[in-house]
Amino acid sequence: MKKLTNEDIVIKNARSIHLIGVGGSGMCPIAELLFNMGYSVSGSDRAKSDNTDRLERLGIKVFIGQSAENIAGAEVVGYSAAVHSDNPELAAARAAGIPAFERSKLLGAITRFYGNTIGVAGTHGKTTVSSMITQILILNKQNPSAVIGGKLPIAGSACVFGSSDTLVCESCEFVDSFLEFSPDIAVLLNIDDDHLDYFKTMDNLTASFMKFCGKAATCYYNGDDPLCVKAVGAAGTKAISFGFGEENFYRPVNINPGKYGFSFDVLRGGEKVGHLEMHVPGRHNIYNGLVSFAVCFDSGVSPEGISAALSEFTGAGRRFQVIGEKNGVTVVDDYAHHPTEIAATLKAARSLGYKRIIAAFQPYTYSRAALLKDGMIKSLSLADKVFLTPIVASREENVYGISSEDIAGSIPGGRVIADYGELALEMAHEAAAGDIVITMGAGDIFKVAHMVLEKL
Repeated sequence: MKKLTNEDIVIKNARSIHLIGVGGSGMCPIAELLFNMGYSVSGSDRAKSDNTDRLERLGIKVFIGQSAENIAGAEVVGYSAAVHSDNPELAAARAAGIPAFERSKLLGAITRFYGNTIGVAGTHGKTTVSSMITQILILNKQNPSAVIGGKLPIAGSACVFGSSDTLVCESCEFVDSFLEFSPDIAVLLNIDDDHLDYFKTMDNLTASFMKFCGKAATCYYNGDDPLCVKAVGAAGTKAISFGFGEENFYRPVNINPGKYGFSFDVLRGGEKVGHLEMHVPGRHNIYNGLVSFAVCFDSGVSPEGISAALSEFTGAGRRFQVIGEKNGVTVVDDYAHHPTEIAATLKAARSLGYKRIIAAFQPYTYSRAALLKDGMIKSLSLADKVFLTPIVASREENVYGISSEDIAGSIPGGRVIADYGELALEMAHEAAAGDIVITMGAGDIFKVAHMVLEKL
């Protein structure tokens, strides 16, 4: 058992926990995990959703609408980062002296309740790699638990509850939240220029990843990424590199494109130890499959078992998720919201041989749109036809004077359409047999993908 903080002990000894914002992608899997761990769990959110419906089916009491009365009987209250101090439930908990913890502190405690926590970090690919590792462990009867940022299809949820002492935990750097976690194994996928409204400089961002990696006994890191090399070198932990470069301990060789993704052999210290046939497209998924293989192989899973599990992995929810096909048009949704992710998604689509790529992008937060506008323009220009929606404000005010029109205006034929019904109709009219329609963004743009399929 890891050393627990006083806050951890409060959470561990509680019998009933109430979660504010329980329908969000961050809180929902925590609610499900705590419920399966034996806690009495309740929660609240502003509106019904698929997530709240799922939690209610499990037997968790979910209040739609938020009021002080909802926390009655709770010994601990958890809340998402989107919840403000004037929230009636949070204010009531504090007034009553009920311990209240932001999501990262709550999940941080959970990482210390497990003896083998695998923390997956990096600017891009966290959900995919967390999902890959979890799927490998599940299908090889390792019985892991997991908290993932997207739905794992074989589990039907972003939460997995298993009987072992292993927890796979997606670990996000946003406002340093992952520094609340205690990983035994850290995975560092990449470091890119995101969340600079908080970190301000790349040096600060890299230092944060260094602190995260330094918490683990072992860190698997992208040896092709200079910032990852820098972060891990300063972390002072056991480090295992992966990547294409010959200096990496885990390397892919004999790489060949396939119908659904790349196939390749895996070298470990120069020796072939396995072969992978990926069923998710894109060169970035070679990295993702490689490090998932490395973590699981070193944990004792057979190479054949890893290969079989990854051959069945077709993506996490909202990660190049095929919504359907109609009249020869394929409709895909993806969470991509950073220029690097947008480019990876569009390049993956291009590699599959579609005639044209028709993309709709929903920018997420004014700060990201302002800081990364040029990169967004360049990446979106990889598509043949580009639509945008207005920027999702999330937690921000538009102090940057940025709009989606500023992005669309620099893309030939780029258009901004606010109404989802109109956007879906335009995309459906634009598409022809052999084309792929892709919706991208961290908000609710996925709704448009389903509407396009209906209109086709």
